[in-house]
Amino acid sequence: MIFFTSDLHFGHENCIRLCNRPFSSIEEMDETLIENWNHKVTGKDTVYILGDLIYRSQKPPEEYLRRLRGKKHLILGNHDRGWIRSCQTEQFFESVNNLLYVADGKRQYTLCHYPMMSWPHIMRCYMVFGHIHGNTDADYWPLIQANERMLNAGVDVNHFEPVTFEEMEANNLLHKGQSKSGLEVQP
Repeated sequence: MIFFTSDLHFGHENCIRLCNRPFSSIEEMDETLIENWNHKVTGKDTVYILGDLIYRSQKPPEEYLRRLRGKKHLILGNHDRGWIRSCQTEQFFESVNNLLYVADGKRQYTLCHYPMMSWPHIMRCYMVFGHIHGNTDADYWPLIQANERMLNAGVDVNHFEPVTFEEMEANNLLHKGQSKSGLEVQP
């Protein structure tokens, strides 16, 4: 199975307040994210992490990485540059990239930490991103909201767990205030 996730921010205490996450401590957030991950992902599954996996953690990255199941592919985010230098990435990741194009037999994806307003094969390829958490106040939000091929993989939109394409699509429709029929819904 293939899963997507982004912006876990392991070890980042301020993320709880800044993103209005429902956790009382960094320990609770980190443990919940790991439990949610391992509840869904097996060792045979593929997980695309679209950046900002760990940030400002007092723990070494290996303490998180060795606990996360699956064949992990990391697309670097703006907060990954620090910890990645001290980590033996080949021990934990199948690949590490800034941008990645993948296909699963049904769909094609452009994977990037940052939302791209234009990407290769825009008419048949999905743009899967992170970075913005659940933010709907940015000037570019109407562009993301209007484009059904732009999907936010961030945990803040996806119930703090890795998600399949179908789960991500459904969660994004709700977050964007839409339904499959195009009718507006209340998130």
